[in-house]
Amino acid sequence: MSSNTPYKVLCVCLGNICRSPTAEVVLRHFCDAAQLNIQVDSAGTSNYHPGKAPDSRSQKHARLRGYNLSALRARQLTVQDFVEFDLILAMDYENLDNIQQLMAKAQSEFGTLRAQISLMSQHDQQFPQQEVPDPYYGGDAGFEHVLDQCESSSQAWVNYLKNQFQVQTQR
Repeated sequence: MSSNTPYKVLCVCLGNICRSPTAEVVLRHFCDAAQLNIQVDSAGTSNYHPGKAPDSRSQKHARLRGYNLSALRARQLTVQDFVEFDLILAMDYENLDNIQQLMAKAQSEFGTLRAQISLMSQHDQQFPQQEVPDPYYGGDAGFEHVLDQCESSSQAWVNYLKNQFQVQTQR
């Protein structure tokens, strides 16, 4: 990774209106605070909500913690994302499977891909290998849990990526 080219991360859930936009904004916040040259975006494996704003409950709970989701709009994950992003983070195992299936299609179309795939909680000590649960059909506690887990996992990714970038610049 060159110091001028941002490292690109894509957060992915099912509909791109609850978990992944929350993860996008939270991860961006921690990357910016750590002064990492990282761009963060989000998408959904489904095409349920194209162009829609994040769920109003996600926006409300995020706003209470100082995060603004209002400018985000839902979009579907595409094969092109596998050549444009360095890291694709799945919010849960079902979406991880769906991402891997689309990655196989991208590989047959493009050959070598840029993206690596991982679970959002891959390096998280507080929520190790745990799915970020979908809060859509639940109450306020679910949206708060998503924020807690996104904050914890984002901090873990920032620490991991800082170490990766140091290794790359020392070579």
